[in-house]
Amino acid sequence: MENNQDKIDSAKQIVANFLIEGSVGDIKPFGSGHINDTYRVYNNEPDKTDYLLQRVNHNIFKDVPGLINNIAYVTTHIKNKLREVPGADLDKQVLTLIPAKGDLFYHQDVDGNYWRLYLFLKDTKGYDVVKTEQQAAEGGKAFGAFQTMLADVEVSKLIEVIPNFHNIIFRLKNFESALNADVAGRAKNVGLEIAFVNARIDVMSEIDRLGKLGKLPVRVTHNDTKFNNVLLDADDKAQCVIDLDTIMPGYTAFDFGDAVRTIINMAAEDEADVEKIQLNMPLFKAFAEAFLAQTAHYMTVTEIRSLVQGVLLLPYMIGVRFLTDYLSGDVYFKIKYPEHNLVRARAQFQLVRKLEENYDEIYSIVLRSVNDNKEVDSLKA
Repeated sequence: MENNQDKIDSAKQIVANFLIEGSVGDIKPFGSGHINDTYRVYNNEPDKTDYLLQRVNHNIFKDVPGLINNIAYVTTHIKNKLREVPGADLDKQVLTLIPAKGDLFYHQDVDGNYWRLYLFLKDTKGYDVVKTEQQAAEGGKAFGAFQTMLADVEVSKLIEVIPNFHNIIFRLKNFESALNADVAGRAKNVGLEIAFVNARIDVMSEIDRLGKLGKLPVRVTHNDTKFNNVLLDADDKAQCVIDLDTIMPGYTAFDFGDAVRTIINMAAEDEADVEKIQLNMPLFKAFAEAFLAQTAHYMTVTEIRSLVQGVLLLPYMIGVRFLTDYLSGDVYFKIKYPEHNLVRARAQFQLVRKLEENYDEIYSIVLRSVNDNKEVDSLKA
């Protein structure tokens, strides 16, 4: 097994395959990601930029060239949009892939591993947990601007990186199969959770139905809109959306709903005491207002309504996935103790209950935000 120094020595050899400016100095492991290996590449020349080198995990992502082509297409589109914005900084406000010597944006080594290289974004920071309304608003602004700049992308040019990732029908079929097989003998323990899932199948399938009827536009979605995927500058202002591995065709409700799921919950995702699961409505309001300030002007009425449905769907769907894994014997999600996936499922289902109880207020906040921004647009016109 390679030790850390061996990995760094190998990384230096990999960088030589990319068209960098300057020369390689030190290379150090960077970040805390669990999927890809990431290194900061320090430049020997002080007037040249540093780089971020990543080995893309091809055990998770089966079509790495397609994934990287997605990123190249999307980031190029955003850069073209930013060129029209006075004062925009293309190297700071969007990720920049560095081409390899073979005219591709990746290099494949002799062991079959795929590597990519980005410009390193200095003087930025991220937060794992949203603590203030200002932070929530910056998250909404960042993800809203990301959606807006990609609203006119030719979605057909993107591959589906993880098929059926947010397909609730697919997730429910997996749940039913796991329940029927009951390989771990756990179905007898989760009668209430099974009833919870089954009672909501129809309403939670609404976004899927609208999409199949052509009533929801297919857009570029990020699909991992937790707050730490927004880099902030030194003044805590949103600078750049990162971690683009899961960008693919989808519905805006997926990104909105998943961001809200991670922002609005006042407890941890795996909180065992469900009484601690409460909603932080001020954070939701700040996020929603900032997101819709960027997006409301081009979204359809049906699409706007679907955002609120997405707020319910995403915690329901991840809860179904946790429960499915529990029934299957914990084969997908990493667990810390035998009942961990069940605790996670119960926490997500409790979050759904709280969201259902506050549905009218959530819907009102969204509609008010839309109306406020449309009034501003009409005043501008």
